[in-house]
Amino acid sequence: MWVRRVLLLMGLVFRSEAAEESSAASPIQLSLGKFKNVWLNETVPTEAVLRNITSNVTVIIFQIHTLHQNVTISFDKNPFINNSGTGVDKGLVSLLRPEQTVCIWYLKNGDTNHVLSTAVVYSYSEKDPIPGGCNLEFNLDIDPNIYLEYDMAATHIKFAPANLGYTRGTNPPLCDSGPHQDSRLRLYYDIYQYFLPENDLSEKTFVSHMRKMSEVESIRAHGIKILTLTSQDKTDLYFSSLPGQGVIYNVVVRDPHWNTSAAYVPVHTYACSLSASVDNCFLGRKLSTKIFFTALAVFGLFVCFLGHRFWKTGLFFMGFIVLAFFFFIAITRSSVLSYDADLGLAALAGVIGGVLLVAYWWRFGSVILCMLIVGLVLGFFVASTVFFTPLGDYKVFQDDAVFWVTFCCVALMVPIIFVGCPRILNILACGIIGSYTIILATACYMYTSLSYIVTDLLRRILNDNFKKAYTSVPFQSNDLILLAVWGMLAVGGITVQLRRERREAPFPPHPYRIWKRERERRVTNILDPSHHVPPLRERVHNKLSQIKDFFRKEQPAGERTPLLL
Repeated sequence: MWVRRVLLLMGLVFRSEAAEESSAASPIQLSLGKFKNVWLNETVPTEAVLRNITSNVTVIIFQIHTLHQNVTISFDKNPFINNSGTGVDKGLVSLLRPEQTVCIWYLKNGDTNHVLSTAVVYSYSEKDPIPGGCNLEFNLDIDPNIYLEYDMAATHIKFAPANLGYTRGTNPPLCDSGPHQDSRLRLYYDIYQYFLPENDLSEKTFVSHMRKMSEVESIRAHGIKILTLTSQDKTDLYFSSLPGQGVIYNVVVRDPHWNTSAAYVPVHTYACSLSASVDNCFLGRKLSTKIFFTALAVFGLFVCFLGHRFWKTGLFFMGFIVLAFFFFIAITRSSVLSYDADLGLAALAGVIGGVLLVAYWWRFGSVILCMLIVGLVLGFFVASTVFFTPLGDYKVFQDDAVFWVTFCCVALMVPIIFVGCPRILNILACGIIGSYTIILATACYMYTSLSYIVTDLLRRILNDNFKKAYTSVPFQSNDLILLAVWGMLAVGGITVQLRRERREAPFPPHPYRIWKRERERRVTNILDPSHHVPPLRERVHNKLSQIKDFFRKEQPAGERTPLLL
């Protein structure tokens, strides 16, 4: 009896496994322009089928997208290098033969047991350009994919040039011959960028927004057009990396002769890893970064409201910023130390810089030099803010000479404008720079685009490819709130200091001269009680005598005589 039950259970297991394999191997029916969620198995390729293709369609672009797991798509069950592609955003171009009404593709997951992916197909006619139709760099004969690489500073995308459309069964136009108006040289490429919602790394959000960047009209309606390339331009671009912020890129190729367009396969990135166990998108900034900028924010908040009243504290704050900034750049470019070590050494250098600036003021009392440093700090921040705007994306500023000359001119304008009112300059610097440290500290715990005002300047200095990058960033609800907080803190700090200091001297008197004058007065004025103060050696000896008397045993009062025997 028990043997029969075991055999029956084994039969049920075998039948369930066979049914599961059969269901996994059953083809997926696709429709033009409609996204379909597909679960991919690691071992069994999934077949995707598009039927009932009309005769006016000459090209089909099949594409599949996943959040972070790689998938393989191919024209054959056994993929090889020239008929397949592997990645998170991949597509294939099918050139239809005469009378062809069915297209078949094969999907396979290569990372884990099951992967949720989203597939869609688009069709184009004979007058529409063919994305990637003149590929000479990548493996596929016709490659509609956008290839993306990123690091902490820049994101690099590149794609193959397109070709003109043609009817079924005819030879494609040659890619590198013919007059300008009769070849692919007449095509234009519009580069679009789309930002996903801030602090949202969910798969549901990714899929819903990827649909907005897959079809030509939707791309134009929702995407941000960055620039337009001609066929003579290089088809590779650099963008500023935004770790933790989702970005989708796509390219729309236009044929001005027929007034037609076609879209490449969109590609997305978070500029960080969603699957790594360490340093992933969910862990945020490093502990050393949080400690450094949180401490700086506490110090900056004090300087924002009381920086001019506590003059030496404000000087220390500015000296700290200057030397820490330049020392971090120097050791990062010249050493092989870790990031934590670089940041720690920069903080130590900043402390030394603050102490040196305060010591210089105490010894020489030069308001001019101190205000020059303060003005340059504010000027550099103003210049960074100017290039943070869309003005910084102009192609002319990709030249280092033009960029740095313009940057320095803007930075020097601030101390030049306020040369006649140094007190106002110092209060403005304390209010604006001190309040901005709150934004930097907030960026250690949540994403905000405002932190890139100074981060982009660091990237420009430390990364050679960043000069080619377009530095557009999203400006969403978190940024609006933080911008309002930053504005209120800056205006509040400046107002409080201006009202507090309006009846005071512009700057405190020279401390070294005051000390020297007091010392001369004590020596020459015998009526001054401080003139009769004993020397330091005698005062120390008196203090030690008092301490010694404190521990000495008290002698009894009265007269005592020894007992006579």
